[in-house]
Amino acid sequence: MILNLKTNILVLVILLIPTIIVSGQKPHPTKLVGQVVCASCWFEAPDRKVDPYGTPADIACAADCSTKGLSQAIAVEDGNGFKLYTLERGAYKGKAKDFIEFVPNIVEVEGVVRTAKDKNFIKVDSIKFVRTAAVEPKYQTDEATLALKDLFGADVNLTQYKGRFVVLNFWATWCLPCRKEMPDLAAIQNDYAATGVQVIGASGDDATDSAKVLKFTREVKVNFPVWLGASTVDMERFGVGRVLPATVIINREGKIVWRQIGIIKPDVLRKELDRLIAESMPKQVAKKDKKDNSSLVPA
Repeated sequence: MILNLKTNILVLVILLIPTIIVSGQKPHPTKLVGQVVCASCWFEAPDRKVDPYGTPADIACAADCSTKGLSQAIAVEDGNGFKLYTLERGAYKGKAKDFIEFVPNIVEVEGVVRTAKDKNFIKVDSIKFVRTAAVEPKYQTDEATLALKDLFGADVNLTQYKGRFVVLNFWATWCLPCRKEMPDLAAIQNDYAATGVQVIGASGDDATDSAKVLKFTREVKVNFPVWLGASTVDMERFGVGRVLPATVIINREGKIVWRQIGIIKPDVLRKELDRLIAESMPKQVAKKDKKDNSSLVPA
């Protein structure tokens, strides 16, 4: 009986040895080929096969997220769509603090893959550039044309603002960065209204969501007109890609003269408005003088 017990223990130990050896092995490196993307901005578009990643808006968003410590990832396409692997430091030592220098290019990454809390990660040992994958924005002209509905269902059009500078901001209530920049836009409306500047918010929210949008504008004290139903087609036509937020300045003649993809930098926007207003002043004075002098011309 004792002999049989010893024999069984010996057999069990022998059977467990391969398992112990295998479990002690180092994880096998994996090679992935895909596009380097912002792990947060990637989800701005519902279908990346329809809206390829890599527009200037995507790149600007990734840069902004990088400054906030948000990670880059590699998007690997398979038969079911795309799978994201957040990039982590391994043996690879790059110049930047993260992998922002590779956005939005196609790369080959080698390293150890792990999964935690339903998210995939790869510890990068090597990364090799394969090809560029930037997507240029498409727009027809610099003519600013846009007709939408306001919060109360009335028709509104940019033509109503000819003769003024318009700061047109594309946003939506479901876009967190958009919500954060609203107080800055409200401050610009306050400070520049007397100089002939009008801020307008073109929301991607549908007209059926007017009550929700109105509630939000009251909560954050939005002091400028908000229009509903702006589309990605409108954004592309204005030359700012398809990802919110985005802002343009339209001059007194109705031309787009400045574009900002991503969250506005208030000081930069103010500097640009100051420049445009200063440049337009001689023309405005000349028109006024011409009008005043016309009354002195003999009939």
